[in-house]
Amino acid sequence: MPGVTDRTITIGSHHNLTGPGSPGDDLDALASRAYFDYVNDRGGVNGRQIIYIEKDVSNDPANAVTAVRDLVEEEEVFAIFNGSSTRIHQAVVGYLNANKVPDLFPDSGCPCWNDPARLPYTFGWQPDFRREGKILGSYATKNFPNKKIAYFYQDDGYGRSGVAGLDTVIPPSQVVTRQTYQRDYEDVTRQARAIVQAKADVIVAYSLPSYTALLLRAQEQLGSKTQLIVNSTSSDPATLSRFLAPSQPQNGGRKSAGALIEGIVTNTYLTPIADTSNSWVRLLKRIRDQYLPNEPVSRDMEKGVATAYSFVQALQQAGRNLTRESLVAAIERGGLSPGFGLTPLSYSRTDHGGYTGTQIATIRNGVLVPQGQPLVTDDADGPIVPYTRPQAPAPASGIPTP
Repeated sequence: MPGVTDRTITIGSHHNLTGPGSPGDDLDALASRAYFDYVNDRGGVNGRQIIYIEKDVSNDPANAVTAVRDLVEEEEVFAIFNGSSTRIHQAVVGYLNANKVPDLFPDSGCPCWNDPARLPYTFGWQPDFRREGKILGSYATKNFPNKKIAYFYQDDGYGRSGVAGLDTVIPPSQVVTRQTYQRDYEDVTRQARAIVQAKADVIVAYSLPSYTALLLRAQEQLGSKTQLIVNSTSSDPATLSRFLAPSQPQNGGRKSAGALIEGIVTNTYLTPIADTSNSWVRLLKRIRDQYLPNEPVSRDMEKGVATAYSFVQALQQAGRNLTRESLVAAIERGGLSPGFGLTPLSYSRTDHGGYTGTQIATIRNGVLVPQGQPLVTDDADGPIVPYTRPQAPAPASGIPTP
């Protein structure tokens, strides 16, 4: 079996480790490596050490094609793990499935990963954008009834998937403008001005963190105080602050990064890191202190550790006689625990989706403060309902059991 020996399991990944899309993505990758190191230092998985090879694709799908072919054909990896972003990973997902390489947990909520008939080796992980859009849209309509709502989103599969979810629950009569951007834009003042002219009371955004930051600065320049609701991809306080801080004047002419992100409404499908009494947060900080002491605890760090935790659990459940087919079968049996997540994972032979819901949260003093209960729904027109089962505690060892 490629990538598997009696003592090792070699896996590969591609991330935006350099370039304009790297903030957040780089820490996600570092955190996954830290968790694999944590597991290796405690004996590995079924006696095997995880060898983790990362490739930098720097926001270019062509780079991803080259990187993944090298990982599969030259490095002979067992599986691809947490490949970066919708647009980038879509360039390689067909190749991986044609070659029967397990493609676990792409770093994207694209509903496209949940297609077991066409992509039997691919499994999503984070809540898909349509499902998340339904939950954000439901919050907007309930908390801002009859108010004017503007959309701001990336004009590709990522943004359009989220908007499809929003449109499931937000009446068309409330949406006064739909403003889009492309990934090569360096300014979104025109879009922000159009939102102001439409007299929107609320902006719901499906944007990358760098473009959320551009929107916030444009709003500040225009004197707009319109309430912002953004999806989870774009709302990690630490990552947003990294984008906002370089343009912050030294002598107070404009708002600080902290002031600009204060009050943003978003959602989280993972344990809020501000809850220091939570056993999962304590595990995250233990890993951070040992392997990433110079990095701030953030949601991007948590996401990297949480994804790696799920991957390790899948490897354990695949058994000692590890094959690509046994790994796929293990996930499809549906036995993966939520781990760091707040809602169940949906895996089965007919569902490769991932987490089934998320929880509304607000940025307060630089951290996410959750509201209410986690919510679950489907990626179609089904209802949104509270998920009331308490989160199971983290294992004392920090390593999942089969």
